[in-house]
Amino acid sequence: MTLCKIQLLCLSALLGLTFAGQAAAQVITAHAMAMNGSPKYGEGFAHFKYVNPNAPKGGKVRMSSIGSFDSFNGFIPKGEAADGVGMIYDTLMTSSDDEAFTEYGLVAEKIEYPEDRSWVAFHLNPKARFHDGEPITPADVVFTFNTLITKGSPFYKSYYGDVTKVEDTGNNRVKFHFKEGTTNRELPLIMGQLPVFPEHWWQDRDFSKSSLEPPLGSGAYRIKDFEAGKYIIYERVENYWGADLPVNRGQNNFDLVRYDYYRDQTVSLEAFKAGEYDFRNENNSKFWGTMYTGRNFDSGGIVKSEIGHELPRGMQGFAFNTRRSFFKDRKVREAIGYAFDFEWSNKNLFYGQYKRTSSYFENSELASSGKPTVAELKILEPFRNDLPEEVFTSEFKVPVTDGSGNIRRNLRAATRLLKEAGWEVKDNQRVHTKTGEELKFEILLYSKAFERIVLPFTKNLEKLGITATLRVVDTSQFIERYRKYDLDMIVMSIGQSLSPGNEQDNYWSCQSSETPGTRNVMGICNPALDQLIRLVIEAPDRKALIDRTRALDRALLWGHYMVPHWHINYFRLAHWDKFSRPKTPPKYGLGFFTWWINADKEDKLRAIAPNLKSL
Repeated sequence: MTLCKIQLLCLSALLGLTFAGQAAAQVITAHAMAMNGSPKYGEGFAHFKYVNPNAPKGGKVRMSSIGSFDSFNGFIPKGEAADGVGMIYDTLMTSSDDEAFTEYGLVAEKIEYPEDRSWVAFHLNPKARFHDGEPITPADVVFTFNTLITKGSPFYKSYYGDVTKVEDTGNNRVKFHFKEGTTNRELPLIMGQLPVFPEHWWQDRDFSKSSLEPPLGSGAYRIKDFEAGKYIIYERVENYWGADLPVNRGQNNFDLVRYDYYRDQTVSLEAFKAGEYDFRNENNSKFWGTMYTGRNFDSGGIVKSEIGHELPRGMQGFAFNTRRSFFKDRKVREAIGYAFDFEWSNKNLFYGQYKRTSSYFENSELASSGKPTVAELKILEPFRNDLPEEVFTSEFKVPVTDGSGNIRRNLRAATRLLKEAGWEVKDNQRVHTKTGEELKFEILLYSKAFERIVLPFTKNLEKLGITATLRVVDTSQFIERYRKYDLDMIVMSIGQSLSPGNEQDNYWSCQSSETPGTRNVMGICNPALDQLIRLVIEAPDRKALIDRTRALDRALLWGHYMVPHWHINYFRLAHWDKFSRPKTPPKYGLGFFTWWINADKEDKLRAIAPNLKSL
């Protein structure tokens, strides 16, 4: 070998180059990873800025849930899992609530990945333990991943679809291999969200079956007591291995957390006002506008507050199941949207508290608005043959009324669309001109609270000759029909993050439309949407992610798969005055578990409300 070649090899090794002179991917090992840019908190940080690191520990808090539960396994498509059960598990990494998408070490003290993010490895914290004292090992991580893929909900097979293998590489390190050529830059962070199950505990149990045997976890809380369908109590683990980690400091301050179950929201609210539990995050505008009154509010025993946030609001609306023949035509779906009078509802039912939603990524920079930009058109152009022309030329606008309840203009627009789609009125019933099929469908609900919103909608549909019947079922029946897509229309909420990625596949892809138990209730299957989803997942930077998400948003909106509802950009909170909270709230969350019990406030509350159950 010549001296020149020896020198070249040495230089290549120093610079991270192959002998051929091509750059090899630089491997990064760090305490945290950001989807875009750099983590806000550097290595060795003490705590997140939205916590009080000196918050006292102790006390108990009672919460409420609606319905029932019959399982502690929320990872399978069977049973109804108890609220709060996720608290018993730690994940490899954990997110901060004041960054768009950044994860810091939890079970994994370090994350390792190449610049191109073509794989990821996690160095586990040697101190990490399950509640029985056994160490958390790479074998547990491998077991967890393989179990979720083979026995978990269909969601996981889709969510982890670009992972080919996970292996224990020794030295307390576990590595995830990704499909060759994948450009899913979010995937290392997605794997950081993986909870870790104890293989030694599950080896004699069937993960695929729902069970009320309290599972072994590793998190800040564990199950202390329960009565199936009625209540569940979690206790803070005194010797929790991760209590002093920077990501946990100032959090998980309550000794006991209890969830009591109620049959509906009205009963639940009355129980709260009577002192049965401590805290409510209200999502019913009528309740907030009219029912948060009484002696305990006047005395100061209960405190009301509205806390703003910058969380994406996603989309809530009436969702069409396009597997039904009468919902396959986009014009029919658009026409039905004209029958929803938001302005009247907001004025008469919601006390003017809401804004109309016009994006699947509402209240964020990811939401589309106006006409498409040059950058968005460049993204959309290859899919012109599979998308409505309006996607390329028009601003999406929801129908608007004057709030008087007279929506003749909207009904005329709806009638025109229905006629264009081949539906006419015969004997006051809308029927298809060729098949004679009647346009009638069921709106399935599990909460009576929505009846007052749905009934005016059905009356407007009746004016179009459309029969829409309302059916309220119990939660378990609703979930069963939901999983099988045995429904015509439901009220659906689709949450979004500041960093959309793999979950979009579960919402809108052809594969998810054919898989029972996914979020694609609408049955959406469009090759253009499949490609737009991949572009979002593979976005190389924040600018590209924003442009691609806005393009996807436009394609979904003009598909008229949902009749958009409404949103607010603040939390409506009510709680018994026994808590204190940090001065700085998190930007992208409520942060309830950063609150703590204030002993002085509790003493005063005893005088006001001696029967408060959590005192």
